[in-house]
Amino acid sequence: MPHRPGWYIEAMVAASLSLPARIDHTLLKPEAGRDEILMLADEAARHGLAAVVVLPRWVSLVRRRLEGTGVATCSVAGFPLAHELPATLAAAARALTGEGAEEIDMVLSTGALRSGEESWVVEEIAAVATAGRETHPSLLLKVIVETHLLDDARLAQACRLIAEGGADFVKTTTGFTGGGATPEETVRLKRLAPPVLRVKASAGIRTLEQALALVAAGADRLGTSAGASIARAWEERQDAHAI
Repeated sequence: MPHRPGWYIEAMVAASLSLPARIDHTLLKPEAGRDEILMLADEAARHGLAAVVVLPRWVSLVRRRLEGTGVATCSVAGFPLAHELPATLAAAARALTGEGAEEIDMVLSTGALRSGEESWVVEEIAAVATAGRETHPSLLLKVIVETHLLDDARLAQACRLIAEGGADFVKTTTGFTGGGATPEETVRLKRLAPPVLRVKASAGIRTLEQALALVAAGADRLGTSAGASIARAWEERQDAHAI
């Protein structure tokens, strides 16, 4: 690991104090079955993670399993390609919140953004925000941007439109087009996003060290399928420091 200045290490230590509560425990594999989904929910509850992220098919199952645990149920819209119509996205948001979703991660249309279709980008985000909040007023909306495909000007534009559409978070890549969560990319996103938006880093997060570095870089949430193992490593480190 490269040398880091003292303030960076201190930030990592401070970030570690609330690390599990920043993790979205995620399973979006199409082959995942009921038992795997229930295990995901149980792991999230056991470790006090922020949310469980699953495909729409599993939302009601997860919501029932997490009842009373304080862990949120999250699902996806327009995932992973983001070429649905706004009306389709709105219908999906209503269905998801009707099933019990408290958070939605949607994908921004990179093609529309790069074509200069700002109104379309805002409309698709607003469609999910408005429809979802009809059923669940406190819905958290996170918008995924393929950050590695955009230069600073385009990424800043995307963040501005995401805020205009009524979202709460901007999130790094789906992982389906390459790229992944890095401290450098997280810092870039935090710098370019308006203050109203929080940042979620996702894709390729496997270790406690990665997670700590991303939070220190400015990530408010982390999306990972390794949420339970990262939380266990964090708990072990806390126990060791307490001795």
